[in-house]
Amino acid sequence: MKAFRIIGIALGLTLALLAVGVGVLYALFDGERIKGEISRVVLEQSQRRLDIAGKLELSVWPDVGIRLGRLSLSEPGGKEEFLALESARVAVAVMPLLSQQVQVRRIEVDGLQATLVKRKDGTLNIDDLTGSKTKKPKVGAGDTPSAPLQIDIAGIKLANAQFTWRDEKSGSTTTLSNLDLGTGRVQADSGRQTLSIDALALAAKGKSGGDAFELKLDAPKLAISPDKAGGETLSLSATLAGSGRSVAAKLVLSNVEGNAKALKIGKLALDLDAKSGETTVKAHLDSPVAANVAAQTVALEKLGGSIDLANPQMPMKQLKLPLSGSLRADLAKQSATLDLGTRFDESTIALMLNVAKFTPPAIVFDLGIDQLNVDKYLPPKAAEDKTALGGKLDFSALKGHDVKGSIRIGALQVSKLKLAKLNAKLRLADGRLDIAPLSLNLYEGTASGSLSLNAAGNQVGLKQQLTGISINPLMKDLADKDLLEGRGNVALDVASRGDSVTAMKQALGGTASVKLKDGAIKGINLAQTLRDLQGKLGAASGKDSTHQAKAGDKTDFSELAASLKIASGVAHNEDLAMKSPFLRLSGAGDIDIGGGRMNYLAKASVVASSAGQGGQGLDQLKGLTVPVRVAGPFEKLSYTLELGSLAADAAKAKVEEKKEEIKTKLEDKAKDKLKGLFGK
Repeated sequence: MKAFRIIGIALGLTLALLAVGVGVLYALFDGERIKGEISRVVLEQSQRRLDIAGKLELSVWPDVGIRLGRLSLSEPGGKEEFLALESARVAVAVMPLLSQQVQVRRIEVDGLQATLVKRKDGTLNIDDLTGSKTKKPKVGAGDTPSAPLQIDIAGIKLANAQFTWRDEKSGSTTTLSNLDLGTGRVQADSGRQTLSIDALALAAKGKSGGDAFELKLDAPKLAISPDKAGGETLSLSATLAGSGRSVAAKLVLSNVEGNAKALKIGKLALDLDAKSGETTVKAHLDSPVAANVAAQTVALEKLGGSIDLANPQMPMKQLKLPLSGSLRADLAKQSATLDLGTRFDESTIALMLNVAKFTPPAIVFDLGIDQLNVDKYLPPKAAEDKTALGGKLDFSALKGHDVKGSIRIGALQVSKLKLAKLNAKLRLADGRLDIAPLSLNLYEGTASGSLSLNAAGNQVGLKQQLTGISINPLMKDLADKDLLEGRGNVALDVASRGDSVTAMKQALGGTASVKLKDGAIKGINLAQTLRDLQGKLGAASGKDSTHQAKAGDKTDFSELAASLKIASGVAHNEDLAMKSPFLRLSGAGDIDIGGGRMNYLAKASVVASSAGQGGQGLDQLKGLTVPVRVAGPFEKLSYTLELGSLAADAAKAKVEEKKEEIKTKLEDKAKDKLKGLFGK
């Protein structure tokens, strides 16, 4: 009984002391004074207005804490609102409070809203709060450093927060909403350079432009000190959803160890699952990581993984790319180096990338590919859509980059074109991309020259000298046209501008020339056409004869040369010269590249009638010039033999021939008489 009595007395004294303590707390607590003091200090130090609506309330359950209602903090000068919250509660230690000192134990915030602004001059609206403009650390009285910052909080809870990032220079806005943050115990000591966080968890949703995203972070334990650093597995996941596309990514860091100066991560693993239309991409990358915090360097020396690409329209449906390489970054110098390689099917690809500066990016690269058939991995090309030619072309993506590098490809097939030994130097700066020199082998010949794209005015320029080219397979693969045979040289110097393919064609200008040997013009057999013409030179003749170009018909030549002057999408020629053993062909006319039509008048002359060259039976046309007009859309060319004056020309030629014959006979008789007259 005595023992129970003693226990009862002890409990009674304890409750009495607690009651007295609570009474003292309420007696000493002056909410209005605290509000006024905090607002005054904030205004003096930052020129920002701090408004705390309602009274500060003191609560003792479940722990001693201070609760406040709506709070707002203005921008410097007090004009616009920078930050606001609906309610907050700060739990404090009891004993320091009795000495009018506040030591935080737990923080709970609900409905926090803040707007971060990057001004056009590059400054932030929080520079005055972060001290980023301060060149020297603050010191106390007597020029002694301020006391180290020490934090020991049992937990932090942030609910229903919203952050908005606005870039006034670019005009972009990103909003992070529904943000929830929770932690266990948080301890930090700036003097000892230690940080410890338990049970860190973060979840947020946001919107950037037309894309919505979600973020989740989970770190059960993280501890950093000058002597030792470590933590349990940290995971970060993110999802992004927009019009016709989605991305899900997850980053996991495990086996973290080291100290405040250097960290080692046993494994960094990144998984990506993305979809755009019918195309899906799944990727996995992993590597150990070595980071030097003091030097601000990061190294992933054994980078490996794979990329899986799938599309039901691709010939093989799915493609898997194994990856291996390394990545090193120096954050202090804003530089990085990437060495990456892959091998799939018959292709081996190696990429070396150096980033000399992050902002704005300055990149140097070297890309080597032994062989690659791009057509094998792309969906089959649909029939040409006439409306697609009017689709927008926009070279503005070239702006804001500084890139130079080299590309080497042993063998390449793209859009049916077959190329080999491609070597190119690339330079991108000030919105202009120059690929020069550009050299390659193609279709039994070689090509050398340059290509340029310019975002200013959406301009494109091409200079190429093709030597020893087999023209027929080139035209078939490039434009699906079977118009010409032969081998020789082609020179191009053209430029254009416009915001669509159609506009580019209509604005095309420059020069071109072609010189071919031992070839043929496809679609027309001039020898046969001229043989058929002989029967029409009688009285019934005089009507033009029109024919459609026919597959299989051709006119052979031993030499062909022509030059073109191009302006506003129309190529004009005046010096066509084609030779064959029995025929000569000249001509002049226009090829309307923008309109997809041509109107050309060729003039064919029979100069011999060699039976072995298809010229047999053309004696009657020898010496005559037959006009042949080629006209119509490219898809349905026709040629017309303009015979209106051809019969008269033939008769006139006969008369002239008869005149020459009579003249010759008269001259011969005159010579004979002169001989008799002089006796010789």
